[in-house]
Formats: sequence, structure tokens, C-alpha cells
Amino acid sequence: MENGAAQPVIVAIDGPSGTGKSSTSKAVAAQLGLAYLDTGAQYRAITWWMVTNGIDIEDPSAIAAVAGKPEIVSGNDPADPTITVDGTDVAAAIRTQEVTSKVSAVSAVPEVRARITELQRSIAASAEQGIVVEGRDIGTTVLPDADLKIFLTASPEARAARRSGELKGADVNATREALIKRDAADSTRKTSPLAKADDAVEVDTTELTLAQVIECVVTLVEEKRAGK
Repeated sequence: MENGAAQPVIVAIDGPSGTGKSSTSKAVAAQLGLAYLDTGAQYRAITWWMVTNGIDIEDPSAIAAVAGKPEIVSGNDPADPTITVDGTDVAAAIRTQEVTSKVSAVSAVPEVRARITELQRSIAASAEQGIVVEGRDIGTTVLPDADLKIFLTASPEARAARRSGELKGADVNATREALIKRDAADSTRKTSPLAKADDAVEVDTTELTLAQVIECVVTLVEEKRAGK
């Protein structure tokens, strides 16, 4: 194998919110010249579409009936990950509290997961250099044959502090309660719950800086590539 002609590598990074998943995944992809996919943004995008179109979020059958309608397109450049729904840029719109509070309910609907999972698999399959795919069920359900699976964890306190740092002026206790509630919902749903794959490498980020987490993951990917 010539240097520079490295095999494409598929990296799955899972874990709950506030573990540094997005920042880590983007930085690792950028550093290693890989594509990047934020699967959470896709679930937020379909949730945004449901809310915008007045679909009853309390009614799984109503959500299931229209799960195939929105066209979701994800840009895979880690430096500028874009996302559109039916041609509309929703990068900012999907981060609102309204979408955040409803994304677990929409994501739990099997038809939604089937639709988005299929989309994610096709994106990963077409990434010529390889890709870092970040989410909650990537190593277990979406890409069970990923070359490297990483599961990021951190204490609820550390995650809440990071999250409330991102959500300017947020109350840390309220943020912690919301995180725990969302993780419980995502971990107990019937269809592809948030879970650690048996062959995933767990990285506890509680005591680590972002730079240390990135360095750790880059090292794991490089070791994997060298051994392929």
C-alpha cells in the first residue's frame, strides 16, 4: 500500500449528548481528511419538518405516515457541515429548543429510523476516503461493520456543564435534568436504542480536554488504518 493511498476507513462515534461527540468527530475527520456525518442533525431535520408541517408529534402513526416525504441532504465537509430539507438550509433552525424537546419522540418512530438509517448507510457507502459518522446507534445498528467504533461517555455533571456552556445562559441543573431525560428516552426506545457496541472502544471524556479527546480518537483511527 503506497503512502497516501490509505484504505477508506469508516469510524462510528456514539454516545449521549454533551460528551464532546460533535466537536471531536468534526476535528478528527478534518485532521484525517475524512468526510463527516452528524446523524443527530438528520433526526433534528426530520423533526423540524414535522413541526413546521403541523404533524402531531404525540401520534407515532401520523409521523410514520409522512416519514418518507422530506428530502434531507447532508453536506459532509467537516469544516462546514450543511443540512437542507427540501432545499431549505435548516442548520440553525434545527438547534432550537422546540426541535430539541421533540427529537426523541420523532426519532423513536420505527419508520423514521428506517428512513434515516438507509440515508446514513448510503452516505457512508459513497464516502471514497472514508467517513466519521457520529450518533447514538451507529456502531450497533447503522454501521455494525464499521472499521472502528468509539463510544464517548462523561459524567452527567460534566455533560450538563458543557451543554449549558453551548446554550448560553442555560441553567446547569435544568440542562442536566433535560440530558438525563433525553438519554433515558433514547436508551429505552424499542428501535435501535442508544447503546454501546460490544466491540466499541469506550473513551470517558469527563476529565479530558477536547484536544485530548481528539488526540485519543485520531490515534485509535491511525492504529486501525495501520493494521488494516
